[in-house]
Amino acid sequence: MGYNGKRSRGSGRRDDGGLNRTMARVLLFPALLVYLELVFHIYMKTALVYAPVYVVFAIAAGFFLSALTLPWRRQANSLAAKILAVLISVIYGAEIIAKTILQSYYGPSALKMAAGNKLTDYSDVIASAVVRGIPIILILLLPSILLCLFGGRLVGFARFDLRFAGLVLGACVVFHILGLGVVHLPWKGDLTPAKLYQMDTNIDDQVEQLGLLTTLRLDVKHMIVPAKNTMGSDFEDIGNLAPNGSSSSSGDPAGSVSEPDPGPVVDTSPNVMDVDLAGLAEGGRNDDIKWLASFFNSVSPTKKNEYTGMFEGYNVIQLVLEGFSGYAIDPELTPTLYKLTHEGFIFNNYYTALHYTSTSNGECQTLLGLYPRNGGTATMTRTGEVSFQENGQTVGFNAYFSLAQQLGRKGYNVLGYHPNGDMYGRAMSHTNLGYDWHQFSVKGCESSPRGKLSEFEGLDVGDSGKLLWPQKDTVMIEKSIDDYINSDKPFHVYYLTISGHMPYSDNRVVAPYRDTVRALPYSETTQNYVATCMEVDRALELLLDKLRAAGKLDKTLIVATGDHIPYFNVDTLEELSGKKFGDSKDFEYLKEGSIDFDVYKNALILWSASMEEPVEVDKVCCQVDILPTLSNLLGLEYDSRMLAGSDILSDSEGLVVFTSTCWKSDRGFYNRFTQEFTPAEGAAMTAEEQEGYVAAMKKLVSYKLNATHLIVENNFYSAVFGG
Repeated sequence: MGYNGKRSRGSGRRDDGGLNRTMARVLLFPALLVYLELVFHIYMKTALVYAPVYVVFAIAAGFFLSALTLPWRRQANSLAAKILAVLISVIYGAEIIAKTILQSYYGPSALKMAAGNKLTDYSDVIASAVVRGIPIILILLLPSILLCLFGGRLVGFARFDLRFAGLVLGACVVFHILGLGVVHLPWKGDLTPAKLYQMDTNIDDQVEQLGLLTTLRLDVKHMIVPAKNTMGSDFEDIGNLAPNGSSSSSGDPAGSVSEPDPGPVVDTSPNVMDVDLAGLAEGGRNDDIKWLASFFNSVSPTKKNEYTGMFEGYNVIQLVLEGFSGYAIDPELTPTLYKLTHEGFIFNNYYTALHYTSTSNGECQTLLGLYPRNGGTATMTRTGEVSFQENGQTVGFNAYFSLAQQLGRKGYNVLGYHPNGDMYGRAMSHTNLGYDWHQFSVKGCESSPRGKLSEFEGLDVGDSGKLLWPQKDTVMIEKSIDDYINSDKPFHVYYLTISGHMPYSDNRVVAPYRDTVRALPYSETTQNYVATCMEVDRALELLLDKLRAAGKLDKTLIVATGDHIPYFNVDTLEELSGKKFGDSKDFEYLKEGSIDFDVYKNALILWSASMEEPVEVDKVCCQVDILPTLSNLLGLEYDSRMLAGSDILSDSEGLVVFTSTCWKSDRGFYNRFTQEFTPAEGAAMTAEEQEGYVAAMKKLVSYKLNATHLIVENNFYSAVFGG
């Protein structure tokens, strides 16, 4: 074993280096990976209690890499060792930067999506994050730098025979088995290392508990062998809950809608469709479809109510507002936003929880009524990528309940607009939703599974022909409204705005409002953010004026919400609200165990000029509830069991689920990190009732979060409704 007795090239002496040098060669990568994991976790302030897990796995992976750099000639061993050391160290640094900018780590499965996005649009943010990250990047690279400079002197890189490399691989296997044993120790918590090791979601928890390298390894594994559904099939507790979470014996939900005027008898039949979920649960084409059908068949549907069909036949204009927070609404600075949030439906407990890939999966919640998958390719992007063979044809994902498809089936003119290039694959996903989709420069994207693509013309372009950044929302409205305002058919229009995108610098969107905001008692960043909200306000004002002039305002429903809060500038929200929400670093890394969840409270606009009085709603609600609420208000036939959200105006209990799997309902808040449930004011439960309620709700939350991926990957709605 060990040195093979040959002389080194370029040397007249035998260079076995002795036992110390041999051990240094073998332990080089185990030591490096342990160092990287510990530095990474200390810097990211994760729970070090899980160090035994990722240290053992790091040692196992280190032995594997050491074995790869032993059996070759000296120069090859040296080059391989140095390249691997630098590459791995850079990966750790890159993940820190990704987490800082995008609030998520990125595994190999998400690289295609990341590569397709035009990150140069906010290159200033990336450059700033890299500059701020230079100290930690240098600390991570320090061992690799020393290896490159002094490796020949310290470890030699002599050639060892294959048998010795095999022994080192054996050590890798031993430590990997030991790591699996540590994983399966009786760890406490809702998400344990053993559970996370079997999952391909919850990447933040995987990194914290399993280590970064193990998380990336598992991501590669699951790209080849998809993770199995490990949620179980115990739906009895779900069935014992009344509609979407409320206790069947609790009477009126804690968050109720203000009483409407007395009127005729109201139809309170369930919002369901004539589908055979029980039959599909027995005879579905695979286990995932059977599981989904069983789950949805166990969920109690929401009921029709006094608001069902209130806006039937109306035009619908829906907006997702980039980086918007209701804390910025002001009666003088943003009078249109103030009007729309105070004269229509008023939602006092509405949240825009930040989920994986922020904007794209903010859209996922709003447009699909489903929670996004926490890891891998963004769910909305995936709906445009995935394809299936059905009846001898290649088809895309059937987004049956999207508002575009529901209203398209009713004969509506359906259009969508985004004043930007093809980020997150929207050219594919949004045409697949059913929109005649308009975005800038979509040439070459005409292979969408469904729908028509059009170039968004008339946007602001510089002398070089490049789209100016960011685009103004007022220009977006001005350049698009003639496409539909004179339509002889009812129309549904979707806008994804861009003016509120970070960074909140003194840019072209801020310029028209600069003099006004500079008089405000805030930091310059907060002043600039307010200016972007003023741009949104003026765009909405323009929209209402155009509708009024065309005689269409009274028969148009306006719906608007943020995609997410300005998570990179939480101090801005603290200035605007006068509240403290937590350390900014915790928000940059999306550490929900250390934040005040009220930072996610937001404004939901649901307004029509035909409403005579506002309707106030105290129920807890969030983005996934928008689609079922609209479906009911528009009198559309939909099945409330097959969406993660529920009709806010029904008698169901409200629920919002955060990315960490903490959740809030009308009956209280569950903190996954402390495993404590805090009952809401006035929610009386015995200890036994509370224990049963929390257990059932935790299961329901888990099912809701994990069902989306199965729906998309198995084209579930097609299995239910046909092609």
